[in-house]
Amino acid sequence: MPRWGMVFDLKKCCGCQTCFISCKIENFLPAGMYWNHVYDYETGEYPHVKRNFLPTVCMHCDEPGCLEVCPTGATIKREDGIVYVDYDKCIGCRYCMMACPYKARYFNDKIKNYYPGNITVYEAFPKELRAEFQRHEPGIVSKCTFCMHRVDRGLSLNLIPGIDPEATPACVVNCPAQARYFGDLDDPESEVAQLISKRSGYQLQKHLGADPSVYYLK
Repeated sequence: MPRWGMVFDLKKCCGCQTCFISCKIENFLPAGMYWNHVYDYETGEYPHVKRNFLPTVCMHCDEPGCLEVCPTGATIKREDGIVYVDYDKCIGCRYCMMACPYKARYFNDKIKNYYPGNITVYEAFPKELRAEFQRHEPGIVSKCTFCMHRVDRGLSLNLIPGIDPEATPACVVNCPAQARYFGDLDDPESEVAQLISKRSGYQLQKHLGADPSVYYLK
């Protein structure tokens, strides 16, 4: 059984936010909901200042604190390491949000519009025509799923996640700088495992013991 994970190359990330947009489109995220973030910050002192970018998603931790505190079993960790929310079980208590040290979960408190008083074509697309994972109802918590619908569909077609675009998360496929990688962390021959090994890939806040499935390359 693989353990799916993602690797971000900080030398390549240019802060273009394509991952942010592709995630919203792929998952039909409503206004105010973001599963992908790219934070920018400066280091150094004038005139030697550098602008840096830090992309983040749900870390799909091997020891997820969100799972431990969920009272209804809505947070589920699959055998392949992907952590997701069963929307039918979520009661919106937000315990998982408090337990997540990476602030990777989002509560959809009410229906919002991109432009108050107006509905865009994107928002007007009928929910009954959307895929099940694209129907976001108010009152529940959601988060990045590593596009598990793409992973699962790809595997059913004998495709390889991280190699075949159809089986790979949308943010990885659409990154113009090729700063994102996806694959099996437990396969020493996979591209993600090789990158982590050769370039000393590291996890954010490793000391917390959550063992994230997302790694960064300096």
